[in-house]
Amino acid sequence: MGVSTSSPEKGISLVSVDVPPVNALPVSGWFALADAVRAAGRDPGTRCVVLAAEGRGFNAGVDIKELQTQGPGALVGVNRGCFEAFAAVYECEVPVVAAVHGFCLGGGVGLAGNADLIVASEDAVFGLPELDRGALGAATHLARLVPQHLMRALYFTSRTVTAAELHTHGSVWRVVRREELRAAALEVAREIAAKDGELLRLAKAALNGIDPVDVRRSYRFEQGFTFEASVSGVADRVRETFGKERG
Repeated sequence: MGVSTSSPEKGISLVSVDVPPVNALPVSGWFALADAVRAAGRDPGTRCVVLAAEGRGFNAGVDIKELQTQGPGALVGVNRGCFEAFAAVYECEVPVVAAVHGFCLGGGVGLAGNADLIVASEDAVFGLPELDRGALGAATHLARLVPQHLMRALYFTSRTVTAAELHTHGSVWRVVRREELRAAALEVAREIAAKDGELLRLAKAALNGIDPVDVRRSYRFEQGFTFEASVSGVADRVRETFGKERG
């Protein structure tokens, strides 16, 4: 369990997350994921990274219980950990394919939104339930998946969007049956890995360089409001209702 790295095929590194029950990562998990993705990208033998997960869903965001029990230090830690993990995916020296199944929520959107390509199973749903959890953030990454007004609607309502819907927007490359997900992700990773490795790294750097939004700066700006919500007491007030039926 935790974060592991394997090499299923030549030129492909598979970084997999397995943190039961729902892949909601603690502070240490976000840093471990960042380290694994960066290490895979630095490996001269790697030409494509596949980011995947085991269990019920791709990623359910941060470990809310850790935030509730460990106080301000946990918030600072998770802010930094998420920032590093999202940046590691975006800045990975080679293309990153996200293989998404089940739920992709909160931090999951941060990871998938910064990937270069998404392959998803039919049961995959994407969303930011942040306003229901006393947090903010990752609108930067959701905006990479859907148009602006849809991003705002999803953000303010905490609703989710399906993989099929994202496919219509062009942000999900393929939608496949759950049992076909890993094979489909490896298939496109294999196609990428067949390219010249040095040229792939130049291409990744070039594409990041022409992005219209600086995702690191944009997300860091969002995090400032998450911290403000915390120190003002708003976050705790909302988190106390998390998982409870509202009156």
